[in-house]
Amino acid sequence: MVSCLYHERVQHEVNIKVDAAPDDVFAVVADLGHYDQLLDIVHKTDVEPIPAPRPTDADIADEITDGAPAWSVTLRAKLGPLARSKRLRMVRALHQPPGAVRFERQELDGREHSTWTLSVTVAPTPTGSQVIMALEYGGGLWSSALGGILETQVERASANLRRMVTTG
Repeated sequence: MVSCLYHERVQHEVNIKVDAAPDDVFAVVADLGHYDQLLDIVHKTDVEPIPAPRPTDADIADEITDGAPAWSVTLRAKLGPLARSKRLRMVRALHQPPGAVRFERQELDGREHSTWTLSVTVAPTPTGSQVIMALEYGGGLWSSALGGILETQVERASANLRRMVTTG
């Protein structure tokens, strides 16, 4: 039996200008619990905080990112009549307020999984903030379709972020 895995890396970057202070913007983008309001692919009812694993559990102690917050996230994408769902354990691997945050997929089942990384930087501008969101996916299934799906989400995410930080 011959097995072949096809892996393609999808990288997508969004640049958003927001008329709000960097601290206000960072408060939204640093909490993965808000992303169901930003991106349609993040299922509205399936973003849940996950308690940190017990540090005494030797099997997973090496995989803990210093007790960083983690979320269980369901991503759903539809392309024509086909739909795909993926449940991920995402950890906030970097948290440097109010400038940078990064979420990374970190499963605790001991298996190798495709990469999912979301990096966000927030910088002050004369009228508010500039936000750069970069998503990287390193799996094989739906890679080419995912790029197109993310493209359609850009304008909605930009508008949603602006609405969230200006209405509080």
